[in-house]
Amino acid sequence: MTLATDINPALVEWNGLHGLPRFESVRDEDFAAAFETALRLHEAEIDAIANNGEAASFDNTIVALEIAGDELSRVSSLFWNRAGANTNETIQALERDIAPKMSRHYSKIGMNEALFRRVDSLWEARDSMGLTTEQLRVLERHWKGFVRAGAKLSKDQQERLASINEKLAGLGARFGQNVLGDEKDWSLLLTDEADLAGLPGFLKDAMAAAAKERDAADGTYAVTLSRSIIEPFLTFSSRRDLREKAFEAWVKRGANGGERDNIAIVREILSLRSEKAKLLGYSNFAAYKLDDTMAKTPANVNDLLLKVWKKARAKAKEEEASIAGLMAEDGVNGEVQPWDWRYYAEKQRERMFNFSESELKPYLQLEKIIEACFDVAKRLFDVTITEVKGIAAYHPDVRVFEVRDADGALKAMFLGDYFARSSKRSGAWMSSFQSQHRLKLKNGAEGELPIIYNVCNFAKPAEGKPALLSLDDARTLFHEFGHGLHGMLSNVTYPSVSGTGVSRDFVELPSQLYEHWLTVPEILTRYAVHYETGEPMPKALLDKVLAARTFNAGFNTVEFTSSALVDMAFHTQDGVDDPMAVQADVLNKIGMPSAIVMRHATPHFQHVFSGDGYSAGYYSYMWSEVLDADAFAAFEEAGNAFDPVMARKLKNNIYSVGGSIDPEEAYRAFRGKLPDPDAMLKKKGLAMVQELAGSDA
Repeated sequence: MTLATDINPALVEWNGLHGLPRFESVRDEDFAAAFETALRLHEAEIDAIANNGEAASFDNTIVALEIAGDELSRVSSLFWNRAGANTNETIQALERDIAPKMSRHYSKIGMNEALFRRVDSLWEARDSMGLTTEQLRVLERHWKGFVRAGAKLSKDQQERLASINEKLAGLGARFGQNVLGDEKDWSLLLTDEADLAGLPGFLKDAMAAAAKERDAADGTYAVTLSRSIIEPFLTFSSRRDLREKAFEAWVKRGANGGERDNIAIVREILSLRSEKAKLLGYSNFAAYKLDDTMAKTPANVNDLLLKVWKKARAKAKEEEASIAGLMAEDGVNGEVQPWDWRYYAEKQRERMFNFSESELKPYLQLEKIIEACFDVAKRLFDVTITEVKGIAAYHPDVRVFEVRDADGALKAMFLGDYFARSSKRSGAWMSSFQSQHRLKLKNGAEGELPIIYNVCNFAKPAEGKPALLSLDDARTLFHEFGHGLHGMLSNVTYPSVSGTGVSRDFVELPSQLYEHWLTVPEILTRYAVHYETGEPMPKALLDKVLAARTFNAGFNTVEFTSSALVDMAFHTQDGVDDPMAVQADVLNKIGMPSAIVMRHATPHFQHVFSGDGYSAGYYSYMWSEVLDADAFAAFEEAGNAFDPVMARKLKNNIYSVGGSIDPEEAYRAFRGKLPDPDAMLKKKGLAMVQELAGSDA
């Protein structure tokens, strides 16, 4: 690989353990020059493919496109990892610059007339080429990618589309940075013992560690906007005034005025997306985004969301009435407020099931839940995951693991980044430094090993103390590791259909399905052990946890579904003059309970506006939930959560095939049929709920 002298070889020549990058040799200031060189190299490769004098073939066009841009892929994966998980002002400044440049670069490729002619000629001849199913899927992906990038538009239209994409990339970067800035800068510092009323020890430990990170004086406790602190604070703090103050800061992320206010950014994003969809011949942006998904149309999405909404709202109203009763017992007058819900719901759970989150948490050690994740993978898929000590990753907290199959062959490398920090954006996600495939690369390598990582934001414990998780935290860990397995178990030939390279409303199936194994009794019995005594969770407590799985289902589903409905409303309109008015109108029409807020209000809805990955696609979690409920039912019907026949079918038809076959065909091959939403409603505890009259949109 020949590179300019101004590029740091560590960015592209990965010669660490099993091909890992040497993260310790990469400096923030290396990226700008590396991007310039890598973009130039990729452009030269694209020109060579487009101007090849030989007639187009699958190998000299599609395979060539699949392996082109290796340097750019490596630089990009390292940079975007740093931008999300360990950022700073230098990286953020480059992010604002490079996001539009990358958009411009890929727009130019998508509108390369000579290149599209070659791809189009192959598409027209596809039935006579003797292609495999996977090759047909790869060809289709490239052809549709060019069409959706504007290959069939006039030059003027192409220029406008490229300009739109460039602007959207810059706006998405700013949106995410604004939210991170609000999260990083806000904290509620508490020093008075009375301010800590009701808080369990594990939360005070986490708040003390957060205060220390902010260089606060000893004896100070910090409420931060990290979900792993703010949610338990709202759950346990008996100080209603402090709950209100923290809640207001949480829901106002991105909407505090000034330079970081995201509302104007949302307005511009929605206008540009609408224009983009029209340019490409779609009635609206949602129709454009859903064209290549299982859902197909906005109408199908809204049908599912509204069916669930009616039952969720009815259930939430029942839950609200119970909470109001508890508040009255406490002498709190007036309506239930959003900052009351978690606190009194926890009291209600204690009353109904005779256990509390604080009673459960000592049994959910991060280390043990990681072990549980790995054990489930061993039982289902016969892979062994072992930590490798002493390997530098992109942050000192990040851990490195080898993933080996039953024969001991190395299948993947996995990195786990579990703790919250101010340099990391909120939430949890899976991504990769490189994806599995079997193609021969320019450097002579035959295929690549998947290098997958999970990022979470659990509260870091005080030194010498274990990290304790909530049940939701533990589910998050399983969820992201399910995504990780989708990447690590991939067994395809072509990179573009590797691992999570599937439609947006199918990609959540492997992750949400994996969550089910957390609460399989034999897993909880083995790994839910008390951090002090080592004793397993008592059977009585385990039974209560399992009985309470659908507790607060109305609240949880209303939070999510309202966000998904607002997302769809935004993207089925011709731009939006006042995003907050549209949000309010949607919530009013569906009868949003005043005691609950959207899980992601518009100004901090990063799934939808920090890039467009989940734009007109937030619904996909629920679409996949229909699939995952039905998929786990297959194991229940077999009478064994680790049934080897079903596990083999799951691995071979879901986790390993990536996007190499149609998702509906993949699911049918595993299950023998497509699912019905009733399994999902039953899982949520909503199947028998009576709908409220007049609650539809």
